[in-house]
Order: sequence, then C-alpha cells, then structure tokens
Amino acid sequence: MIKLKKVILPEREADIFPIALPDETIIKRKKKVLRKMESMGLDTLIIYADLEHGGNFEYLIGFLPRFEEALLVLHADGKAFLVLGNENYNKAEKARISASAICLPHFSLPDQPMQTKKSVSQILGQICIKDKKTIGLAGWKKFTSSVEENGKMFDLPSYLVEALKKAAPHAEFINAIDLFIGEDGVRKTNDADEFAHYEFGAALAGNCILEAMAAIQEGMTEMEVASYLSAGGQRHSVVTIMASGPRFVKANMYPSYNKIKRGDSISITTGFRGGLQSRSGYAVSVAEELPEGQRDYLEKVAIPYYKAIVAWLEKIRIGMTGKDLYNLIEEVLPKEKYHWKLNPGHLCAEEEWLCSPVCPESQEKLKSGMLFQIDIIPSVPGYAGISCESGIMLADEELRQEIQEKYPAMWKRIQKRQKYMKEVLGIRISEEIIPTSAATAFCRPFLLNKESALIQNENYN
Repeated sequence: MIKLKKVILPEREADIFPIALPDETIIKRKKKVLRKMESMGLDTLIIYADLEHGGNFEYLIGFLPRFEEALLVLHADGKAFLVLGNENYNKAEKARISASAICLPHFSLPDQPMQTKKSVSQILGQICIKDKKTIGLAGWKKFTSSVEENGKMFDLPSYLVEALKKAAPHAEFINAIDLFIGEDGVRKTNDADEFAHYEFGAALAGNCILEAMAAIQEGMTEMEVASYLSAGGQRHSVVTIMASGPRFVKANMYPSYNKIKRGDSISITTGFRGGLQSRSGYAVSVAEELPEGQRDYLEKVAIPYYKAIVAWLEKIRIGMTGKDLYNLIEEVLPKEKYHWKLNPGHLCAEEEWLCSPVCPESQEKLKSGMLFQIDIIPSVPGYAGISCESGIMLADEELRQEIQEKYPAMWKRIQKRQKYMKEVLGIRISEEIIPTSAATAFCRPFLLNKESALIQNENYN
C-alpha cells in the first residue's frame, strides 16, 4: 500500500568532498582495457573525446579536453599517445597514464592558430598506426540497429575517420565502444575506490535536490529555486532543469524568471559525476489545489509510479537479467497504460547515461559494482509527470566490506540512507542495495507540502 503521509525528512549530508582515484586504480583500469583489446583482437584502440563525450577518454586520462577535441591512442603493447589541441597540449603532463603528446591544431577553437604545413593524416602518422591491421575506434555511442552494420558505424567526426584511414591504409577499422559499455565492458562495474569517487557527485546531487525542494514556494522564480541545484563549482552531468508550468516556451530549456504559481506542474533536475536527481509533481499542498480534472493525480499517476519504484528497489538483485528487471516494471506499471518509453534503469559514471542492461530481450546479468539510476518516466495524458529519479549501486558482500574498511565515514552515510529507506519510506531493500544519496527514493509529488512524502509502510507514524 502506497500512501502520501507525514514523514521525518531526509537530512542534508555534511562533510562530503571529492575523492580522487588512486594511481593503483588507474593502473588497474589500463590493464583491464589492454586485456579487453587482446580479447577483441585489436592492435590499437583510438578513443575520441570532446566535452560532452569524454567519459571513455577521462577513464584513463583523468581529465576532459574541455572546449576542444582530443584522441587517446593506446597500442596493444601499452604505449600511448595523446592528440590534443592548442589549449590542452600543455595538459598532457597531467594525464594519469604516461602518453606522448602530439598537437593537432585542428582540434582547437575556430580561428585559433593553425600554423602547420601537415595535413591531419600526416600529423596522425605520428601515432604509429601505419602498419596496424585491426584498429578500434571508440566514440561514445553503441549502435544497436537491426538494419545497419553496427560495427562499421563511427560516431567520430568524418575528417578524423578519413584521416585515420589514410594514416593506416592496411587496417580494418571497427567500432570498439563495446570494450567500454558492451556486455562485460570495462566501465560497467566499479570497485570501492571508484564508488567513492562517484559517490561524492551523487551525494551532492541529493543535497541539492533536497535543498531545492525545501526552498520551493509560490512566487519564487525558477532561477531562484535553480540556485540550489548547483554546488561547489562542480560540473553538471546534465542540463539543469527548474520549470514551473508549460515547458520549452520559445524553445527555452533553462530556468527563467517565470514565477511559480499554485497549481503549476513542476520539473526539477540536477546531476553531477556519479548520479542525478530528478523530481516532478505539482506546486500544491493538497489535492484540492490541483487543476480541475487532475485532482485524482495521486491515484492515477503518482502512486502507481511509486509502486514501480518500490518494486524496482525491492526486487533488483545481483545475478538477475536485464530482461527480468524490464519485465518486472512492465508488470507493475504497464507501458501500454503509462506510456513510458526508455529503459527503466540505466548505468551512470562521468556520464548521466552511460548505457543500460535493462531492455526487453537482455540476457545480461546485473553485477556487483553496477552504478544505477532508477529512471522510469510515465506519461499519462491529461496529467503532469512524476519523478523521483535517483541512484543506487549493487554491491556484493566483498565490495561492501571493502567500502566499509576503506571509507568508514562514507559507510556510515550509506547505513543511514539504508535505514531511512527501510524504516521511514518502508522500502524493503536488500543488503546489496547501496543508496548513493540521502534523497534516494524520496518522493514528494505535492511540492508545497513540505512535511509529506510517498511511503510504503502502514505502521509508520
């Protein structure tokens, strides 16, 4: 039984701070990539990056190329090259793995100096691929079309693909993104140090969403509420959303000076490396304040949705298939009635959406170390949406023990989150579930009612 009830509110978490990945983790990552290259028969792996699509590059290098493009070239013997633009060239020495630096001014901003007499292919001739036989290109997208030759589709700029083929005339080029995010991809699971690195951003997003929800009131502008959705100068992994009433007016996607009016639909989203938080509902305190014809919103939309969230959290297990999890949500929240379209759950890392093992025919087994977003988006005609998207990690006993030993303060936070979900929200999560923030599964569909939330616990007072 799901009900909207007065609850003890989750507390903002203090003393959270960024945790850098230790050198040992980067060494381990490089070894994992090299082993995967060997299993795929790759002589060379070439990883493309820009600011929006730099997670695979950052996985080994440690930084993003900011406003430029970049390549990481990794050979099967471990030798590496960094191909960088004018303003990132001097950052090569900061890279987490040893790599020889090559300047490709074509990666720079428009009209910056391009004082070179060499073509792109001639410059790329310096990365030692002339005699390679099999070269993997990794952008960020995994193509799964049933009518295309997915392994021959590349999401790198055409000028780069053409230049690389000239620089390696005898090579077969394949899309190698599976190395990172295919089944058993190296980025799909995390150890204790990686989790600590990502937990900071997820916890920060949780704090931000709780602060925004606490601050929101009638008459505030979207921008005033949105000021709570940033923190500590950290880079967002998603476009910040704070919208009241109709969205995308004059194609605007960002918080505006529009003022919140009682009865407005509300959408709020923020995210950092490691996790996102999203909430949607109405700017009301009670159902009677909802727009005419929508006053059964709780029964028709919010409660069925939260029932699916509870089922997701209570049933997800290490070893179950993505298909099993998909079918669970289809059973609890039928797509035909609630019109959700995307995967009901996906992985995250540097990216808000890394990939997803959750789809209708997926036989991929869920593993310890997978960092998940609970992402189910119903769309019921005539009503606003509902969301309490947040994150968890699956962790077996060995991983939980490692986190507890290495990061005791973090482990105390985790235990407090687990206790809140069980005792206040009434969600019977297993020990395998590590909530990544204090806001995980906290759902307040009536956003002006600051004391109540949806729960599954008849005995809670």
